[in-house]
Amino acid sequence: MEVETMKNETIKKLKAMRLPAFAEAYQKQVNNETEYLSLSFHERMMLMVDAEFDSRHNNNIKRLIKNAKFANSSAFLGNIDYLTDRHLNRDLLDSLTDNEYIRKGLNVILIGATGCGKTYIANALGINACQSGYKTRYIRLPELFSELEAARIQGKYQQTMKQYQKYALVILDEFLLIPASDQEQRDLLELMEYRCGQTSTIFCSQFTPEGWHQRLGGSALADSILDRIVPSSYTMKIDGDVSMRQRKRIIAD
Repeated sequence: MEVETMKNETIKKLKAMRLPAFAEAYQKQVNNETEYLSLSFHERMMLMVDAEFDSRHNNNIKRLIKNAKFANSSAFLGNIDYLTDRHLNRDLLDSLTDNEYIRKGLNVILIGATGCGKTYIANALGINACQSGYKTRYIRLPELFSELEAARIQGKYQQTMKQYQKYALVILDEFLLIPASDQEQRDLLELMEYRCGQTSTIFCSQFTPEGWHQRLGGSALADSILDRIVPSSYTMKIDGDVSMRQRKRIIAD
């Protein structure tokens, strides 16, 4: 078999084994052999292996970000505006970038009025988690309650709960924006029982944890829910004389 034919067959086999980046790197070396003459066999092999590894790693990150269903999939921690009137705790945000809170199963509570940028910061933290390989899910709390109700009707309640247990990070937006019904309170307790201490949750709310108690019915059930969330959470309040949406409109104009 001619050398050229052997090279082509090798490329076909690499693609058949689902090693497209390896195949591309090999093709590059074949097409530019003189550029690689100074490298040893192991060095050339390392370049091809690295190409495949990097490609798979990047594709995995893209898949994690897509499956997370972020409200803003372009949110980036480096683009957060630390404006004076927002009183953002930069030290806390910087400490969260290494995802140690996820490894420890700790939570984050973001509190602020509508438009203050809670969702953006939460999404930026979520994308940062995806980039480190953590399976993440963003969902508004009303949507989650609807999903759990549908699962209950279909006989898939426990299956859905176990699915949410598997996420290393869940972002619950619009947390208790609407007071929870009795059934929703029980759903939330069940979810926190599954997740707290094992995985991490980011709560975005217009109300402080003190205000959550009343919106959870003010009963012993509310105490149980808060006891599973608050003690193991970092809390950051976000202020702002003007909402971030309004600031962007002013800049655009």
